[in-house]
Amino acid sequence: MASAISANKAELLAIANAVASEKMIDKAIVIEAMEEAIQKSARNRYGAENDIRAKLDPQTGDLRLWRVVEVVEEVEDYFKQVDLKSAQKLEEGAAIGDFIVDPLPPVDLGRIDAQSAKQVIFQKVRDAERERQFEEFKDRAGEVITGVIKSVEFGHVIVNLGRAEGVIRRDQQIPREAARVGERVRAIITKVERNNRGPQIFLSRAHPDFMRKLFAQEVPEIYDGIIEIKAAARDPGSRAKIGVISHDSSIDPVGACVGMKGSRVQAVVQELQGEKIDIIPWSEDQATFIVNALQPATVSRVVLDEDESRIEVVVPDDQLSLAIGRRGQNVRLASQLTGNQIDIMTEEEASEKQSKEFAERSKMFEEELDVDETLSQLLVAEGFAELEEVAYVAMEELAAIEGFDEELAEELQSRAQEALERQAEAYRKERRELGVEDDLAELPHLSEQMLVTLGKSGIKTLDDLADLATDELIQKKREAPRRRNTAEGPRMRSDRPQREQDKGGVLGEYGLTEEQGNEIIMAARAHWFEDEEKAPAASAPAAEPDTQEAADADSTQ
Repeated sequence: MASAISANKAELLAIANAVASEKMIDKAIVIEAMEEAIQKSARNRYGAENDIRAKLDPQTGDLRLWRVVEVVEEVEDYFKQVDLKSAQKLEEGAAIGDFIVDPLPPVDLGRIDAQSAKQVIFQKVRDAERERQFEEFKDRAGEVITGVIKSVEFGHVIVNLGRAEGVIRRDQQIPREAARVGERVRAIITKVERNNRGPQIFLSRAHPDFMRKLFAQEVPEIYDGIIEIKAAARDPGSRAKIGVISHDSSIDPVGACVGMKGSRVQAVVQELQGEKIDIIPWSEDQATFIVNALQPATVSRVVLDEDESRIEVVVPDDQLSLAIGRRGQNVRLASQLTGNQIDIMTEEEASEKQSKEFAERSKMFEEELDVDETLSQLLVAEGFAELEEVAYVAMEELAAIEGFDEELAEELQSRAQEALERQAEAYRKERRELGVEDDLAELPHLSEQMLVTLGKSGIKTLDDLADLATDELIQKKREAPRRRNTAEGPRMRSDRPQREQDKGGVLGEYGLTEEQGNEIIMAARAHWFEDEEKAPAASAPAAEPDTQEAADADSTQ
């Protein structure tokens, strides 16, 4: 039997086996590619209108070529149809509607046909190879892998991973690290994406998880789960901090990570191009963890603001520069490590701030409650900061203050409630002057002061409010980072640069929860659904005027 391509049976099978082995793909895919190439070449020879099929036996190399035709009464397409009489010659007993096989003689491919077949096979094999690469790497995100630098293109490092290629983008490299073609490099797989040109494997040497994995390789206790890295923060190539905890009380987590004479941590430091690593004991107590995270600076006290996710840390005057670090690095890493925004201040600044707040609150109580300075200061000293706290606190708690009695407590609460009502009335008047509709005042969780804020933002109707998303309404605004000039220059107190500050929601300053925000938005949208329900009912009586007009016309006649 003559071959359909310029190779005999044995050569066909040998080619299929060699390609499958070299590309590490299934031999069946190569056979399928050959069959597709032969079919394409046969259509070029016999006519593209024919439905031609090819079958290559993977065991013997035998090739069968045929045309599929439909048995019909009257032939309209001579390429794909055959009449009943002619069909009997091809297959005895064929009936109308059957699809039968019309064997074709093998064809010898010319130079052009052979080139076309070669391209089809290569494309099919290339697609299979890409799919195999994607399947191999798609579930390996988070794994540390070693490869050889193949090239550096526009600052991005292309890494040969053996069966595929990965890329370390410029922002995922360690700064000032030289990438030389041919050198071996370790990186963590951050993401694998499917692409027309093959899988895109993104690698990183700057990700905090890369440092975590390196410690797991160097510290057996971490690999075994005895010690856990609870948090990690990096300034790649410069400094890093990790928070560790031991699940075995007999093992010191910091000592285990450092190793004998620092051998374990030094192995990680060398891989990270000399990046200094602070190993910090992790603590459930947030204040304790923050104190540890700001090492090597000494902290005097920590003030937590859970509602704002902000933390004020007070340090001695001589520790300020150390706590902030060079270019704000120490406090920035501590903020990333703890997940909170940290503001550093000296004891003198903290004292000034406390005195200012004390004076402002005392003056507010003095004016709003019409009491003397001593009484107002006593309220502030007991922890009262807002009129609402005085107005609605339990009577027993207010009367229990030294020097207070039940009569004085009742009078203070009464005056506080009156003051709140005066404020509400003032805000109500301002709200109406702004044109904010009364319907908004009936919504849950909204005070008159909040309605004034909405009005100043151009939100004056139910529809205006209903068009907002919850985040647009309640998202808290992050303050710009504080800076302080020291002898060494300006220091940043926040881990968020100015350009990244969140815009915040319209009512972000009022501390509304997401649940409250959702209730407000849904209540504002309620009239939309009521209007939809009323619409069908309103359309029914529409014919009444026409009926009346007809009746009037009849009476006139």
